[in-house]
Amino acid sequence: MLRSMYSGISGMKNFQTKLDVIGNNIANVNTFGFKKGRITFQDMVSQTISGASAGGNNRGGVNPKQVGLGSQLSAIETVDTTGSMQTTNRVLDVAIQGDGYFIVRDGNETKYTRVGNLGFDHTGTLVTSTGAQVLQNDGQTPINIPNINQVSNISIAEDGTITFSRNGTPGTAGIIGVARFANNGGLEKSGENYYIPTAASGPPAYGQPLQNGAGKLVSGSLEMSNVDLSEEFTEMIVAQRGFQANSRIITTSDEILQELVNLKR
Repeated sequence: MLRSMYSGISGMKNFQTKLDVIGNNIANVNTFGFKKGRITFQDMVSQTISGASAGGNNRGGVNPKQVGLGSQLSAIETVDTTGSMQTTNRVLDVAIQGDGYFIVRDGNETKYTRVGNLGFDHTGTLVTSTGAQVLQNDGQTPINIPNINQVSNISIAEDGTITFSRNGTPGTAGIIGVARFANNGGLEKSGENYYIPTAASGPPAYGQPLQNGAGKLVSGSLEMSNVDLSEEFTEMIVAQRGFQANSRIITTSDEILQELVNLKR
């Protein structure tokens, strides 16, 4: 009975964490470039009451007798599927259709993002909405257009090339770089829609769109969240019922323990 109570507690803790993940997904349903999380469970260690035997001498074998001691978290994964594109008709809104992340410099740290609501600051440097500098395909050089107030007809091609016109003369500002990883799910979320590499993701491979497996850039669009509300609400019901069932295990075990205590009367 005590084993069943602790199993119920472990189940309740896990479903609480599942609800936390679901709540975060729903909260970011309209966050550009957000990748939803998914939680999986695994069974905890089992207590062996008697081991298995092979049998022999006209006697069959016996399977092991084990009692499970609850469940535990297996993984909280980032589901790296592409969200739908929302058309904005703003030239500096850029989405990546396919694999790859924008390379940005936030202070002294290089980060990566799927969100491409970009703009030029007063110095002519291409930056994100939080002020991080967008880097070129070498992963080092910012994109800058001197005297930005004198240019017009800025455009971004599918391969990341930024072109503009100054007094009727065409010019090129550089190429928006993208980074690819061996395991996108291994990236660590660092807030503000940014990711940083980990040992699980592997180091970044810098390049430009449409090369070496990288996706293409779509100017005038932004990538939406890949959260599916119908799926999240279904998982919420499953988590709620799972939590309820585990709490019932604790309640039932408590009632049986109460009966044992009453035997003394």
